[in-house]
Parts: sequence; C-alpha cells; structure tokens
Amino acid sequence: MTDAQRLADFVVSASYEDISREALVQLKLRLLDSLGCAVGARNEPPVRMIRAQIEEFGGNPLSTLIGGGKTSPSQAAFYNSALVRYLDFNDSYMAPGETCHPSDNLGAVLSAAEYKGASGKDLLTALAVAYQVQCRLSDVAPVRSKGFDHTTQGSFALAAGVSKALGLNGEQTTNAVAISGTAFNALRVTRTGELSHWKGLAYPNAAFCCSNAAFLAMRGVTGPKEVFEGNKGFMESISGKFVIDWSNENLERVTWTILKKYNAEIHSQSAIEGALELQAEHCFSARDVDSVEIDIFQAAYDIIGGGVEGDKTRVRTKEEADHSLKFLVAVALLDGKVMPEEYAPERIIRDDVQRLLKKVIVRPSEKLTRLFPERHACGLTVRLKDGRTLTREKTGYEGFRTSPMGWERVEEKFIRLTGPFIDARLQADIIGRVKNIEGITAAELMEPLSKAARP
Repeated sequence: MTDAQRLADFVVSASYEDISREALVQLKLRLLDSLGCAVGARNEPPVRMIRAQIEEFGGNPLSTLIGGGKTSPSQAAFYNSALVRYLDFNDSYMAPGETCHPSDNLGAVLSAAEYKGASGKDLLTALAVAYQVQCRLSDVAPVRSKGFDHTTQGSFALAAGVSKALGLNGEQTTNAVAISGTAFNALRVTRTGELSHWKGLAYPNAAFCCSNAAFLAMRGVTGPKEVFEGNKGFMESISGKFVIDWSNENLERVTWTILKKYNAEIHSQSAIEGALELQAEHCFSARDVDSVEIDIFQAAYDIIGGGVEGDKTRVRTKEEADHSLKFLVAVALLDGKVMPEEYAPERIIRDDVQRLLKKVIVRPSEKLTRLFPERHACGLTVRLKDGRTLTREKTGYEGFRTSPMGWERVEEKFIRLTGPFIDARLQADIIGRVKNIEGITAAELMEPLSKAARP
C-alpha cells in the first residue's frame, strides 16, 4: 500500500463522531471567522477581477458564490477561496519550518459539499480532514526553506477535504490526492521580494485546481499513487523523507490553529498588540516616537522583518504592507488599529506612515526563536523624543493558543468585517446557522451568504 492510499484510508474512514467537542467548537469559530473575512473582502480589486472573469466565461450553476449567483463547483471554489483569503485576516497554523492558513481550504470544501447535497455534519468533517492533513504535513514536511510555497502541502489537504465532501471512495480519493500532489507544487517566490496580487490568490488557485482534480478522480481519472515515496516523487524531489502514520491520526489539529486579532500577517500579531499596549499605558502619540526596536523569532524576521524574503522598508501596495512588520507597527501606532482600511492605497503611501516605518528596527533573536512555535514571542523597545524608553516582552497575543478567542470576540470580528456590506438581520442569520450547522445542510448555510450582495 502506498502513502497516498494510506492517506485516502484516513480520509474515507473519518467521521463526525471522531471530532471532539472542543474541536467542533473551534471548527465553528473558524468557519464564522472565515466567512467574516470573505464578506469583508467583497470590494477588493482582485476579487472583482475574478468575479468579472467568472461572469464572462460562465459555468453550470451548481455551487453558490458568496454575494450571489452560482457557477461550477471549481470556479466557486476559486472565488469563495479568494474572498476568504484576500484580506489576509483568516486563521493560521505555525509549525517549526512552515506557516499555513488551514481555512484556505474552506471555499473548496463548501462548493463540493453544496454540489453533493452534504449535511452540516458532513461539511464539518470534510473541513476537519483538510485541517488535519495540511497541519500534519506542515509539521513533518516543511518546504519553505526549499523554495516552495505552503500551497504545496495544501494541495494534498484540498484533495482530501474535497474528496471527503464528495463522499469519494478510497480509490477515487487516492487518485485525487495523487493528481493534486503531483501537479500543483508552487514556488515560494509568491511571498518574497516585490509582492503581487498572487500572494492572496495562490491558494484560491490551488482550490480551483484541486477541486477539478477531485472531480476528475470521481469520474475515474487516475493519478500516480506513489506521489509521496515514488521515484521522483514528493519526498525525493521536494520535501525529503518523512513518516506519518495516518492510521493513528485524529481530527484534532484544528485546536492548534490560531486566529488573527489584527488584519496583518500572523507573525506580526504579538508585536502589534505589544506596541498598542505600550501606547495605551504611557499615553504617547506616534509623533513622540524616536525609534522602535523589535526583537523577534527567526521565522517572523525572515518573512516580514527584512530577512531572507526581502526588504520590508519599501512599501507601496496592500500586499507589501501586510507583510512588512515595520509598516504594521508604524500604522498601528498612528491609527490605533490595523484593519482593512489601513490598506487603502492613499493610507499606505501617506508621509506619516512612510516616515515612521523607517524608524522601526527589526532583529532576529535566538532566544525567542527557541520558543517558537509554542510561543509567539517578541520584545519591543520604544524610544520617545522626551528621553523615555519603554519596553514590553510578549509571548503571545489574543487569538494565540495561550489566549484563544471565544465566540463573543469572533462574533465581534465578524460583525466588524461584514458591517459595511450586510445588515444586522443577515449577520445574525449567518451567525445562527454557523452555530447550529449540524442541523442544516451546506446549501442552507450558503443561502444567506448569497444575499451578501456583490458590489
């Protein structure tokens, strides 16, 4: 038996009854959080471009688009995934050598579940499968240092989640995993250097491709079953040797994922919270700041601090801004928050934030790196023009595993993100359906989301 077949056996045998009470709560919280991100991204330019393309090209109306209309399942997976992902405000998972966003799988799982006529329990199970596969592959088979994007492990997770939502058998699921894992290995250049729209669209594109692969496998198209361990397979070509005993896996990894308090790259969260805490406690304004020094773990320095993935001082676009720790802390001190409006083009290029971000110094710390990923640690030193020096050490933030968000906070975030687009009645309807999703179908969940009218 190949590793792909063992993974397929895990997918096929997974059931709603295998999910613990805590994991169910966390799945629902992440579902609501992701839908808030999706509705909040309706007006983003790249999302409008995708919508225009779907409307021009058409598609058999089998799966619902958030905001109204229907199209083919694979195109719905692309569009709805783009909505979930584009703000870069959805959940994350941090492994020693990899960071991913498991809710990126939601758009594909939703469209497949609606196509299949799946129940809410089926939807939760398929989503739990996708979370487990992506997180565990991130644990044992990181690929970032080898130049590949986290959508690489995500391709396996998408195939697994969509296959589960469609109710595919072991042979079909094996082929879906084999096709997806072979065909969709993306380059990390997506998130280095001069960032583009593709940073927010790479995973939605994987959702489109892997959904299509799963539907082909459903009809009998076969793929290379030795995708993991075979000659020139995933292990030999990309990841190196690893072992996962899928027969001993569970559906609990969702409880290890974390939510974002601020609309910013995940590794920035504790630094932003610490900077705002210092400002609130000592009553200084951004104009009073002479410099800000941030000591942080290596992964954060490499990705958003100016390390191996490129300079973070030149910030001109939304994509560059949400991946620059210097910009994020600067705009937080200026605006008292980091939310979608901080990424308006005119806000990004304004002189106040452009001047202040150049006063932010980011350094990697071996001590803090040793705490990662069990802690989300940083140290801040804010030097003020009046001579005061303020310091703060952080080992987490609200939303991290040590201080998780509950229903009230996630609902607040959902209402904050969706408020410009839907009224309180529709907000309450969506929240209620997520809370009670076991009693409805996937199609019934999508029904109020179709009323979140598109631009």
